[in-house]
Amino acid sequence: MLGDHMVPDDHVVSGVHLAFGDYVRLRGAGLLRMALSLTGSNRADAEDLVQSALVKTYLSLDKISNLAALDTYVRRVMVNTQISGWRRRRVDEYPTDELPDEPAADSISECDLHEVVQQAVDRLPRRMRAAVMLRYYDDMSEPEVAAALGVSVGTVKSTVARAVAKLREDAGLGAGGLL
Repeated sequence: MLGDHMVPDDHVVSGVHLAFGDYVRLRGAGLLRMALSLTGSNRADAEDLVQSALVKTYLSLDKISNLAALDTYVRRVMVNTQISGWRRRRVDEYPTDELPDEPAADSISECDLHEVVQQAVDRLPRRMRAAVMLRYYDDMSEPEVAAALGVSVGTVKSTVARAVAKLREDAGLGAGGLL
């Protein structure tokens, strides 16, 4: 029997429910539809809600005595999780009769900023430049940078710290107050 809130009977074999992954594959689309209705059709939030509910359910799977009611349990977890999110959310917008001040225009465009920063990085010594590029441009961790450069993690940390200090002192960056 495949009801809206029931796991089908053919998925219970010898009193043992199929793997949780099979449940997720079977009911994932239906859970996502429900989450979309709970999140106001925001797909990203709905996917996050389904994932959170499935993680919570998986962690409590040994506490669920009636596995045939798993679908109902997951849906209840989704509702409770969404309600908790609403309660935690602060209201940062307040109605007012006055318009806020206009934001000041940036004196430097994003393209110009990239060029200025790149020129400052290019002025660094080769080893510092390599460490900064790997650490911040390629988003590598310190151990990954150490492995790539063949140095210790401590050397990466000190090299990057000295490089950032040099960038802060760089006339091209410091004059504009960029760092």
